[in-house]
Amino acid sequence: MNIHEHQAKEILKEFGAPVSNGVVILSLNEIKSEISKLNSEEFVLKAQIHAGGRGKAGGVKLVKNISELEEEAKIMMGKVLITHQTGPEGKEVKRLYIEEASNILKEFYLSCLIDRETSKIAFISSTEGGMDIEKVALETPNKIITNKIELKDEGLNKKEIDKIISIFKFNNKQKKVATNLIKSLYKIVLEKDASLIEINPLIINNKNEIICLDAKMNFDDNAIFRRPEILRLRDLNEEDPIEIEASKHDLAYIKLNGSIGCMVNGAGLAMATMDIIKLYGKEPANFLDVGGGASKEKVAAAFKLILSDKNVKGILINIFGGIMRCDVLAQGVVDAAKEINLSVPLVVRLAGTNFKEGKEILDKSNLKILSASDLNDAAKKIVEAIK
Repeated sequence: MNIHEHQAKEILKEFGAPVSNGVVILSLNEIKSEISKLNSEEFVLKAQIHAGGRGKAGGVKLVKNISELEEEAKIMMGKVLITHQTGPEGKEVKRLYIEEASNILKEFYLSCLIDRETSKIAFISSTEGGMDIEKVALETPNKIITNKIELKDEGLNKKEIDKIISIFKFNNKQKKVATNLIKSLYKIVLEKDASLIEINPLIINNKNEIICLDAKMNFDDNAIFRRPEILRLRDLNEEDPIEIEASKHDLAYIKLNGSIGCMVNGAGLAMATMDIIKLYGKEPANFLDVGGGASKEKVAAAFKLILSDKNVKGILINIFGGIMRCDVLAQGVVDAAKEINLSVPLVVRLAGTNFKEGKEILDKSNLKILSASDLNDAAKKIVEAIK
């Protein structure tokens, strides 16, 4: 789960990290009352969307006074920002963050994330702040260091922290602040189930103070059930309505840009299904995993989700019955198809538990359903059917 910059900074502040003072507004009418809480003549106005690259898209503005702030806020609020992470449709700005301006002397990059391969926390540090870290890694890898830390209740030791911040060349006073910051990030990962914390840039201002100038946080979706305080930060305006509906039915759904809808049980099988669709020259319209023990109602909901995408020209269902019974899936497909008056080609490949019973339900449904003997046959048939 993603959260906004201003929310990430509140969490950083809660854990003792140094951040600039700022206020969030949901309406232009709130500007004057909210900025009275700040102590600055200049401000930075930031669009709050779940995407990077806001600055290049006009979503970050330095303003010299309140009058200029109000003018820029009118332009930014409601604007559709298109960045390299939003896709061509962009994201509408529905909240703004106003922050006290900082006089920047130097910018750095700092992040920590869960390294799933080693089951450690990886800290990434760079002297090149304010830039795309992937580009820095590609062009000047010597300016980045990565330190992987074992998960332990007692936290990091001095040697580990010193290695993380060594690239920054801080003075002694700055080292103390940076040490506490590293400890804070580590605690947030453990206590809030954060999967990524990125501070870009981490700056030194004209008072030689360390400040987290921008912040991004992601959280483990599988741990949200035990973090209600994080779940409350969820902004449904930033999510695809279809994906929101999918989450209500406990379905793993991600919208893609293709024309063949997919319904599969198991993430690995879903990836293989999407790969073979591409092999035959078409693109999948979605990733959809119905899980191992889906009910008839859940399957019907999944089917409706796929068909709510107007780009879908055909559907491929690929089920290997283990816990998931093929007859349950088949009945869900038939019920949903009849309810919404199915009008696109449908290819179904069933294997495993009760697949004969499932095939019989499909055959007796009087629906135009193409059966496939294996995944290769299924992909070939659906691609041919939508030509």
